Amino acid sequence: MPLKRFQKPDAASQAEKYLKKIGLGKEDHHFWKQVGKALISTYALFGAVWFLNETSPFGWWTLKPMPKEEKELAHLYERREFPYPADAEAMEEFVAKGGMIGTTIGPKGIVETDKDSYNFQKDLQDKKLDQESMKLWMRMRNEVLSELQQKGFDVE
Repeated sequence: MPLKRFQKPDAASQAEKYLKKIGLGKEDHHFWKQVGKALISTYALFGAVWFLNETSPFGWWTLKPMPKEEKELAHLYERREFPYPADAEAMEEFVAKGGMIGTTIGPKGIVETDKDSYNFQKDLQDKKLDQESMKLWMRMRNEVLSELQQKGFDVE
């Protein structure tokens, strides 16, 4: 139906004109469908590479280059696996073995399984006691030395 002289076009035709102008018209649907397919396949490929880079089934095929020093020392380290936090029994066992102590990567030569959480706490308390006793000893020694110097003795 042709427009009369002073009649405004309806909103749908205005929107269609605008979308056609910016490249989103009906004839552009095929193009955007192809762009969408390309993006999805690209993201899928990058996701697969990212996943394989971290959990590669081949020990020799990771995409991260290793420095020479790291390659030479790689046999000394192991990757420590953490249990799922909601699994209470596995978490208790992990903590009892000293799993929360240290970093996620530890040297293979050191056996940490002989330390349980109680022994670790005891070790920390012993260290703190040793530090406090050393502080007290130094304070007492300094007091005695200052008294002797005040009385006129030459103390080195």
